[in-house]
Amino acid sequence: MATYSFDIVSEYDKAEMNNVFAQTQKEIIGRYDFKGTPAEIDWLGDKLGFKVIGANEWQIDSIIDIIRKKLATRELSSKVLDLSKTIVTSNLKATKEIPFVAGLDQEKAKKITKLVRDDLPKLKSQIQGEAVRVTGGSKDDLQDAMRIVRAADLDFPVAFNNYR
Repeated sequence: MATYSFDIVSEYDKAEMNNVFAQTQKEIIGRYDFKGTPAEIDWLGDKLGFKVIGANEWQIDSIIDIIRKKLATRELSSKVLDLSKTIVTSNLKATKEIPFVAGLDQEKAKKITKLVRDDLPKLKSQIQGEAVRVTGGSKDDLQDAMRIVRAADLDFPVAFNNYR
């Protein structure tokens, strides 16, 4: 009997995030309500995320909305953005760092394995570092597992790879 497997990971497409950054930058430059203000977005690196700069909290929120729209048009989850950091105001400027959420810690991995075990007892799921490997005898069952994980209201982004 053949066994099939795939990995569930929490990661994002770096090239797509770079495109989101470039498109957001272009929109900020073109918006009339941002003219003459310190509104901008900085790239902090692949692991670090974005730094949003604006005149006030309203402008920061507007830029974050632009980022969310750009993510949605590229079919990326906005869960990749960690919006928990507070806005820092100094020198008539407001800044907010938005790190990217990536990697499955033990708690998140356990949440996923429980989800798969509860709904599809035929499948076997095990934690392997920062990934959860799901194995089973039927490709249909594996696709059901993907559907269930996608539909679950998780507070972090998930992706599937190594489908065999």
